[in-house]
Amino acid sequence: MIRFFVAALLALMFSSPVLADPADISAASRSVVRIVLVQSDGDNIYYVGHGSGVAIAPNLVLTNAHVVESLRSDDSLMAGVVPSEGRNGYMAKLVAYSPQNDLALLKLSEPGSIPPAALYPGEMTDGADVFAVGYPGNVDAAQGLDLSQIVQPQPAVKTRGSLSAGRSSNAFETLLHTAPVGTGNSGGPLLDACGRIIGINSFGTVSQNGTDSPFFFAVSMREIAAFLKRAGVTPRVNGLPCRSIAELNRSEAELLAEEEARNAALAQQKEAAQSKAKEEARRSAEREVLTERDNLLALAALFLVTALGSGGFAMLKSQQSDQRTAKRAAIAAVVLIVAALVTWILRPPLESIDHRADDLMTPAPESSASETADAGTGKMTCVVDTNRSRVTVSDVTDVALEWTPTGCVNGRTQYGYSSDGWSRILVPNGEDTVSVNSYDPATRTYKVERFLLGFDAMATVRAERGKFAPPTCEAGEEGARQLGDQQAVIKALLPPEPNERLLYHCNPAP
Repeated sequence: MIRFFVAALLALMFSSPVLADPADISAASRSVVRIVLVQSDGDNIYYVGHGSGVAIAPNLVLTNAHVVESLRSDDSLMAGVVPSEGRNGYMAKLVAYSPQNDLALLKLSEPGSIPPAALYPGEMTDGADVFAVGYPGNVDAAQGLDLSQIVQPQPAVKTRGSLSAGRSSNAFETLLHTAPVGTGNSGGPLLDACGRIIGINSFGTVSQNGTDSPFFFAVSMREIAAFLKRAGVTPRVNGLPCRSIAELNRSEAELLAEEEARNAALAQQKEAAQSKAKEEARRSAEREVLTERDNLLALAALFLVTALGSGGFAMLKSQQSDQRTAKRAAIAAVVLIVAALVTWILRPPLESIDHRADDLMTPAPESSASETADAGTGKMTCVVDTNRSRVTVSDVTDVALEWTPTGCVNGRTQYGYSSDGWSRILVPNGEDTVSVNSYDPATRTYKVERFLLGFDAMATVRAERGKFAPPTCEAGEEGARQLGDQQAVIKALLPPEPNERLLYHCNPAP
């Protein structure tokens, strides 16, 4: 009954909808931009209007066609892209335009790097949580933002609703949802619970009498995929199930418990087998010792009887005055008595049964020292385990890993060593992501935890990372431990849980 209750509870827990993690939506919001249209008369620049967009590559922004429609008819208009974070915006040019499904693509006119979001190509369930992210103008007005503030980086507005499947517009395929959007949200993304793009917000319902409930439409992923294919763009796509870090942690705890249970059962089986083998070995040793004792006692008795016979024969020959034969028989009698005595002494004692049983036990095979030292080292190919991973925006590919016992990876990167094992924290300058890469040689498990941080948090981490230089692969154990201590300071600055966790199983490379 208890087992049934636990199974039912687990089934209910894992079949329930995935709850969105605010950190995922915040991380995805880094990809959302404000698209500002301005007009120039040669001397002055005037604000015309704005919409929203989302980066699908560091220099490409997806938006609605109606947001940038006027760029095609008025050469005096220019488009600016203002990211949600940072200190400046970028000018952009229109590179693809499709009014049939209200999609357009802008390319930054100058070098820039906006964190790109990933697209989810799978089917969404009816009633699923969805999030609209963008820049509604009524929020700007309520805040009292002036034109100079509108063209500066501002956090995007996030709203939540649910998906209503089965109702699409006739003009092109859309998703109907209830996440509130306003004028200025057009072109912004509709996200799933993991922060992946499932649509581009396009329009909403019109109230007939002021009392109707508002509903909103987003361009579907099918339309987006076809548009990007025609534009020759290959975006980041992630079709893996949306799983939370908390769910992964529960799964890992269950796997660990199952492994411990298996190990305990194996230990009990091994102990029972060893006990049985020891019992059988003792019985065999007891039979061998008793048989040897009986044989040696019989032999000693034979020697003694023969000695008595030789002694009697010697006495008979002495009485017959055959001293030479008597002497030989007497010597033989003495030798046989000594042999009987030695045979008696050499019989195995009963106490030797236990020692003999230990010798008969077959020792369990053990790995040699060289095999133990080489475990998890050398050139390996690491393949991601999607069932034990959480991926939202990263590409999933195999990883080539060459590991040495000193923590050197691929002959050039030294890992730090601390109480939680080997790891290396990567803080790139060109990407707003911190990666904590770790490797466990004993299990040949490679793990990458990625933290998608905001602008200020990245600046703090980069400043801390700049305070030390990682050692080279020749640093040895002392250098590895020192790097582990230095990295601990950076770990303390990171959120409790990562946005992504990629777990790889590594095997010797062919």
